[in-house]
Order: sequence, then structure tokens, then C-alpha cells
Amino acid sequence: MNRRTLLRTLTAASAMAPLAFGSNRLTAAMVSMADTDGEDFWLTVQQAYDVDRSIVNLNNGGVAPSPRTVMSAFHRYTEQANGAPAYELWRHQEPHVEHVRDDLAMMFGASSEEIAITRNASEALESVQLGLRLERGDEVVISDQDYPRMLTTWEQRARRDGIVIKKVKFETPVKDPADVVRTYEQAITARTKVLHCSHVVFLTGQILPVKDLCDLARKRGLFSIVDGAHAFNHIATSATDVGCDAYGTSLHKWTSGPIGTGMLYVRKDRIKEIWPLMAAPESMDDNIRKFEEIGTHSAGMHNALSEAVQFQRAIGIERKSARLRQLHRVWIDQMAAYDNVSFLTDLSNDRNQCGVRLVSIMDMDHGKLSEWLLSRHHIFTVAIGHDQFKGLRVTPNVYTTINEMERFARAMKIVAEDPGVVG
Repeated sequence: MNRRTLLRTLTAASAMAPLAFGSNRLTAAMVSMADTDGEDFWLTVQQAYDVDRSIVNLNNGGVAPSPRTVMSAFHRYTEQANGAPAYELWRHQEPHVEHVRDDLAMMFGASSEEIAITRNASEALESVQLGLRLERGDEVVISDQDYPRMLTTWEQRARRDGIVIKKVKFETPVKDPADVVRTYEQAITARTKVLHCSHVVFLTGQILPVKDLCDLARKRGLFSIVDGAHAFNHIATSATDVGCDAYGTSLHKWTSGPIGTGMLYVRKDRIKEIWPLMAAPESMDDNIRKFEEIGTHSAGMHNALSEAVQFQRAIGIERKSARLRQLHRVWIDQMAAYDNVSFLTDLSNDRNQCGVRLVSIMDMDHGKLSEWLLSRHHIFTVAIGHDQFKGLRVTPNVYTTINEMERFARAMKIVAEDPGVVG
């Protein structure tokens, strides 16, 4: 499809009613361009989103917008449910969750009987963290770069149940992934029961060697939990590639699902070992659906995920990851020339990072830098603080344009050349 045909498709689609817009025309246009990696394809993707272009949103790591296809489906399900809620929800919409489960299972390379749909990564992971049977003195190995809510969950179990938390520290930037594995291994003792790690570190974007860590856990008889909030539909990810016992992710980040959607994977033979967050009958002990027993909720939220899955498939994960790296190169190649600028991942190896990056400017208050970028240049980022490092986290998405990344590069070069401009 050439640019002229593409623009005709987009114009025709946008003139249609919103509910008809996303489901067919735009995704079909993307699929028809499946062999093209140029800007025509990414223009199609960009036009699929209804975002505020007066702000350059480079904080998609917290939560990302959904394309029109997803929002149209969500609105449609919500309006239908409102017409006759009890009838529509429980007769029609709730049963559709099984189709969504199948979609997600296929995308993660797992069985549908291993996938639960949750409200976010925190709920998915806490279901496992709080549901595992642990005794006083049992040890859990985690990292000081894991997500704060997950750390807090383990700390609460330590206060409540007397378990012991072993918190490891690894070098940042990571130079050799094998060093990370050795760091975790050195923390394991005869009392260790659980190894918990992040697939992509939310602070820096570092991709950790999770397969090696999960292999280590299995070899030592440990239950492995992987926080995949920033990995699923960001980089190529499957149950086999990870090899964990449990994996939790958000679907409102890199999957572009409705805000308030997540996914939990638990290996089939481990489901029975875990109590759900909310009570489920004994007959569901070995049923993954016990983690979805949360009471009445909007079925439109999870049903619209089918559109998000279709949209992500039309892009393709390898193409998506390559695009995110391309967007980052626009500004990183320019900023790397400054002696007072550093990055918290090893840029020499793409396997270390993808769509999440952390940049640090010497002697800079990165909170003030983030505010300066927003107030002066309408660029939205987030400042990161950790005991070992500080910086500015930058997370574009597939709807981000090359021009927007150039705009960010120009603003950052001003600061690199004159840090005092931030105030």
C-alpha cells in the first residue's frame, strides 16, 4: 500500500462512525503493509490513536493510551451492559472472557488454563506473593530494583508471617548478565523458597536474564515469580522463553489495553499451591479462574482486550521492538556526545534495553528537569530516584513520531550544554 492509498484509507475510516472505525479499516491497512517498515506504516499506526499532540508524551511506561479500536469496543460493551446490566453482563459479556483468555494465552505461548485476567500487574503478582504457602523463617530473594509495590507486599508478609527477605543489589549499568545471575545465586540458602525478579527493570529499562534466573530457581527447587509489567508486548516474550512458575503483567502499558487490565500466568501444576486474593470455592483450587473471583466488575474492560491483541498482532512484536529502539536512537545518538550525560543501561548491546531508557545529567535535579521539559517544551517525562542512581526515564510508544523525538533531543541538548537553564 502506497502513501496515497493509505491516506485514502485513513480519511475514509475516520469519517465513519467511531464504532466502525477501529475494528476493520485501520487494522486491515496495517496488515496489508506487513512487509513495510517505513514511515508509511508508522503513520498508519499513529493515526490509530486519538492522542493529544500538543504534549509529547514520553511517559508511556506508567500507562499508555489505547487505540481507537480498543476504546470503541470498550464503549460499545459498556453501553450495551448499561441497557440491561444483569442480563447483558452475565448472559453475554462475561462468557466472552474465555475468548480473551485464548487470545492472551496464544500471545504468551501458554495454555488458556494458565492465564487469568486481572486489573493490573500488581494484582496479578500480589495474588501469588500473598497466596503462596510460606512459613516463618522461609526466605524470599528479591532485588532493590524491583517495583516498590512488590517490595512492600513481601515486606508486609515479613511483618505478618515472619518470612525473611533477602534483597540483592546488582551493578548498574549491567555489563555482564551472568553477574546478575551470580548475585541472585549467592543470596540463596537452604531456607530460600522463592526467587522474585523483574523481566524489564521499571527504573532503567534493563532487560534481565530471566530465563537463566528461572532455570536457577528450578534447579534449586524454588518458586520463581517474574514481574513482566514492562516486558509483555514490549519485547518478544513467551512462557517458554521465560520458564517461570508465575508471571504478572499490566495490559494497559505495552499492550495498549483499557486502563485497569492485567494478566497473570501460573504454570498449570503450580496453581493449586496458591490461595487467591479473594475467596474461591474449593472446587476451583486448581482452576486459574479462581484469581478472577473479585465480584462484579466491568466486562467491557477485559472484553476490549481482544481488540488490543489484534492491534498488536498487526504490528508484530519484532517490528515494534525495532521501532522503539529506532525512536530512542534519534535522541540518544545526539546526547551520547556530551561528557556530562550518561545512560543507566549498556548502549553497546541492544539486548540490554528496548523502549524504556534512563538518562542522567551530571549534578542535575531530574525532578526539576522533568518539570522544565513540561512547562517550557510540553514534553512529559518522569524523574527516577534510587539509592544507586538518578535520572530521567524516557518511554515513547508506537504512536510517537520521529519529529517528537527530535523535539525532545533539541530540548535535552539545551540542558546538556547549559544545565543552569533548568534553574
